[in-house]
Amino acid sequence: MFPDKLDLWLQLTRSHGIVRRYFVVNGFDGALTMLGLVTGFYLSGQAALGVVISACLGAAIALGISGLTSAYLSESAERRKALADLEKAMLQDLSESAHAYAAKGIPLLIALVNGAAPLLMSLLIISPLWMAAGGVDLGMDPLLAAIACAFACIFGLGAFLGNVGGTSWLMSGLKTAAIALVTVTLILLIEH
Repeated sequence: MFPDKLDLWLQLTRSHGIVRRYFVVNGFDGALTMLGLVTGFYLSGQAALGVVISACLGAAIALGISGLTSAYLSESAERRKALADLEKAMLQDLSESAHAYAAKGIPLLIALVNGAAPLLMSLLIISPLWMAAGGVDLGMDPLLAAIACAFACIFGLGAFLGNVGGTSWLMSGLKTAAIALVTVTLILLIEH
């Protein structure tokens, strides 16, 4: 029952694309933030693994909460305005309609996606750090493994965009990976 209502709400509000965009935009933010943090820690060569994990986890949680709350507040306001405009155009109270329920439910969905995307990307990227802290031999420096994981996540987001846009997933993935490479290069330049 609920998936049917959710699909109806997405159709009524034309929000499918918005949900996808929020996922990619905030997922990208989370991935680049973790890439920057881990790269900075790697270049410093002085931070203990526990400190790196704590800093990255703190940033991941902050990104998730920021995404959740900012999207909810802004989307709720926009949906209330859209509903009020529709009521004015129809000269009718729509407070018990599917439009009203969508105006309340869609901001929550968008907020959840907006908050979960950077949090999940961040947690995925720092997973090699947790593995190393737990005694798993990664065969390489855990910070380098996290950097590689960040590049993979960023490439994956680009590939997803290419698929959605009907273009080459490979070229789109390479474009986003190039953005990650530019980010790391700028950090290297600033560090030296």
